[in-house]
Amino acid sequence: ILAEAPARVEQMVRLTEGFQHSTSNFIPASADSIDALRAAAMSCQACPLHEPASQTVFGIGNPNAKMVLVGEQPGDQEDIQGLPFVGPAGQLLDRALEAAGLNRNKLYMTNTVKHFKFQQRGKMRLHAKPGAREITACKPWLEQELLLIKPTALICLGATAAQAIIGRDFSITRQRGQFIESPLCAQTIATYHPSAILRATNQERSQEMFDHLVSDLRKASSVLV
Repeated sequence: ILAEAPARVEQMVRLTEGFQHSTSNFIPASADSIDALRAAAMSCQACPLHEPASQTVFGIGNPNAKMVLVGEQPGDQEDIQGLPFVGPAGQLLDRALEAAGLNRNKLYMTNTVKHFKFQQRGKMRLHAKPGAREITACKPWLEQELLLIKPTALICLGATAAQAIIGRDFSITRQRGQFIESPLCAQTIATYHPSAILRATNQERSQEMFDHLVSDLRKASSVLV
């Protein structure tokens, strides 16, 4: 066991290399508004994702919103434009919001991870799922966003957001559409991420998932009184 100790230490150093101990180091005490928090996030280097990404993609929307939507991470178009939910998944989400009778301008939208993680394939940048360390490194930004906004309803789009907010054991398959009290909002509900709907294997499944997304959005909006 003693002989293995140096190798284990070296492994831990490799695993943590490039990660700051806490994103909180980048959040100044003066960040007492969403605009101030967004400005501070632009220089975040808490994990290695800031290096290949074009920019930090922070949340956007009504700072007094009663409903907040949280996704996984920005995609290619979000990374280019610096705004969340502006690519194909965002366009599908807009259609779902309209079908649910919700006005995007009255909501706040953000992501669990604020930098685009991708794999380069020629000229294409393909989405890569963020790891636990990256999610943990970025979580203080999300926590501070929600602390400032204090939403009545919090919608997790996809398993990554749900597991980061509700808990690692959360399952979209088993618990989608259920109100759960999370540490960040008493009325938290998880549903499909629009990108998962775009990846559906056939049109019938895609429509079914879209209908569930709309239904879950309506359910979440029912507590906005």
